[in-house]
Amino acid sequence: MFSKKPAIETPERPAPMARPSNNGSTFSVIGSDVTITGNVSASADLHVDGRIEGDIACTSLVQGEGSEVLGAITAESARLSGRVVGSITARELVVLKTAHIEGDVNYDALTIEQGAAVEGRFAPKKASATAPQKSPAKPAPKDGGDEPHLTLAG
Repeated sequence: MFSKKPAIETPERPAPMARPSNNGSTFSVIGSDVTITGNVSASADLHVDGRIEGDIACTSLVQGEGSEVLGAITAESARLSGRVVGSITARELVVLKTAHIEGDVNYDALTIEQGAAVEGRFAPKKASATAPQKSPAKPAPKDGGDEPHLTLAG
């Protein structure tokens, strides 16, 4: 009647697992309820669903649809689907149809989905570093060497 109830056993929760990136590091997530004012530098891959008012420097960036970045982005690879107000420099850049970019874009490889909005100038990274601003574009070599390329996604 007044006996002690047996302790309820709760299963032990495993620690959240982090996805390793190409260099063995983990990824960081900035949630949709988070606003960061200041520059963000990450040695890990970065997923942004919130708002960042500052520059971002990371290895790989994935931007969620509802997120905003008000500052420059520098990354090896970037997959953008939200709003960016600032310049973007990436080796591999994917601009999804929900993205809205206001700023200049420098890239080595670029993919843009139909419906994406970009207000700014596009320039391959190698050409932008060596060529004067107003020089005419040269046709891509037929051998397909290390020249930057653009892919349009449907």
